[in-house]
Amino acid sequence: MKVLHVITGLGVGGAEQQLRLLLRQTAAEVAQARVVALTNAGAVADGIRADGFEVTDLGMRGNRDLAALPRLVRLIRAGRFDVVHTHLYRACVYGRIAARLAGVRAVVATEHSLGASQIEGRPLSAGTRALYRATERLGSGTAAVSATVAGRLRAWGVPEQRIHVVPNGIDPERFRFDPAVRAAVRRSLGLDRADYVVAGVGRLVPGKRFELLVRAVAANPGTYLLLAGTGPERDRVLRTAVETGAADRVRIVGDPRDGGGPGVPGVLAAADLFVSPSAEEAFGLAAVEALAAGLPVLYAACPAIEDLPPRDAPGASRTGGSAEEIAEAIGRQRRAGPVRLAVPAAVAHYHIANTADRVLALYAAALGSARKKRASV
Repeated sequence: MKVLHVITGLGVGGAEQQLRLLLRQTAAEVAQARVVALTNAGAVADGIRADGFEVTDLGMRGNRDLAALPRLVRLIRAGRFDVVHTHLYRACVYGRIAARLAGVRAVVATEHSLGASQIEGRPLSAGTRALYRATERLGSGTAAVSATVAGRLRAWGVPEQRIHVVPNGIDPERFRFDPAVRAAVRRSLGLDRADYVVAGVGRLVPGKRFELLVRAVAANPGTYLLLAGTGPERDRVLRTAVETGAADRVRIVGDPRDGGGPGVPGVLAAADLFVSPSAEEAFGLAAVEALAAGLPVLYAACPAIEDLPPRDAPGASRTGGSAEEIAEAIGRQRRAGPVRLAVPAAVAHYHIANTADRVLALYAAALGSARKKRASV
């Protein structure tokens, strides 16, 4: 089986990292896998290449760069791919059309970032919905990364039978707590053993609302914040730290998951609590990683946790979305004392091996359906 993955870009982000993990996990079952980034073949592309997979940057100049479409069609035809798997909005629109024009009928899409009011950080519009629905019909089906996203797709008018819940996955071993890593990261960041440390992970963009987390930490004297991430809101976050008098207690440690600073596993090892202030998520991957590290988790929104029975993630709890409510929740957690929790059942549920098995099953179903259609012609 030859599979082409088409993704909007390969800068540091959750969907991009999911693709890298999926490529690794399915390598034994997929004879050849290749990746096309419509634009921005960034840091994650380097990692995918290091793993042994070919990555092509299509060089798309914007959402309306229609010249990219025939280039993608030619690439798909030349590769004689059995399955085309698209990721993220722009890649799903262009990738489905290109696959159909190239004669590939087995087309699977993963919906990573559909929120209640936005997609990939952009406000939803009637035009966005219409284009999505029109091109969705060209594929074999759509994988939703959570039951919450599946519900949003149904509300958009995507037929139930075309929606398949395929949760994101993690490699739990990467996040297993190591006291030696904790000590080393704290030393490197100038933190004492007794300091109480809150962690946040994600792109520094408005929707993640990290400035609220800074305000919440500032309201808890003696509490430190480690943020693993980069993005356009970095300066705003740092300004908020200065404005609130917490500049000496806030550390931004670089790109998540790609070696910037101590990396996400190191940040989670150094922390005592993980907090996600984002009001709208499609999944909430970083919260699952924090659970794998044995951390208590506070979140404003996290389908990954809320879609499971409470007993599967006993260390996670929802908090209100204001800075004051988050501050109060952090204070309560700190007063309870630092604790390392047993890894909950939620982590095994979201193992990347389970994700890969579901994706491979979708490929098999899409190929079977394509063969039946060809036979009936």
